[in-house]
Amino acid sequence: MAKKEECKCPDGLPGWLATFADLMSLLLTFFVLLLSFSNQDVQKFRDMLGSIKDAFGVQIQRKQADYIAFSPTKYERKDIKLDKDTKMLLGMVLRLKAVLDEDEFLKKNVSVSSDDNGVLIRVSSGVMFDPGGAVLKPKAYPILNEVIKILKENNFDLVVRGHTDDRPVRSKKFPSNWELSAARAAAAVRYIIQKGGINPSRIKAVGYADTRPLVPNTSEANRALNRRVEFYFHRPQVESW
Repeated sequence: MAKKEECKCPDGLPGWLATFADLMSLLLTFFVLLLSFSNQDVQKFRDMLGSIKDAFGVQIQRKQADYIAFSPTKYERKDIKLDKDTKMLLGMVLRLKAVLDEDEFLKKNVSVSSDDNGVLIRVSSGVMFDPGGAVLKPKAYPILNEVIKILKENNFDLVVRGHTDDRPVRSKKFPSNWELSAARAAAAVRYIIQKGGINPSRIKAVGYADTRPLVPNTSEANRALNRRVEFYFHRPQVESW
């Protein structure tokens, strides 16, 4: 019986299969790169959109990253649309800052800021009142007239807040800083109602004494910052004291 000839096949895969596998690997790498470039462009677009909103003062809430190395853009954003009220707030801030820039004295003693619900004008007490007193000084009138103008032109309510430093008041008229801060806020409200003809239901006067300092009362400069009167304009449906 004749012996069958053994098949002499080369070891390993055929040459054409190795070439085909290399081709598939290159195609896979190519499409992965395309996909990564596409995702990166979308992310850059989102980053750019967030930067634009930040430039216009619109706050974007982001989830807190567990590690500082992680970019906040990897987390979900909560977009805030510029509605009519928000545009009005931004317009008020720009207008007030323009007014302050025209007067060097007001620029040093008055500041303007905003949040999601309103606009805050912060005035040094020395501009409006004498030390330990609650009688308005003539320098306070231009500021209060501007407050009246804002109330007439915009549908916002107003909270006037009086603040003092931590030093005790030495006056028979004001037994403590509570009475002094409240009297100063009331004096400003009285002027606004009488001179501006503003509906009293739109305005509140609050005295905080020394309970809400901006900075620690550790120096005369810090105490001067804490002695202030604040005018907070807010939407009628938002209670903000």
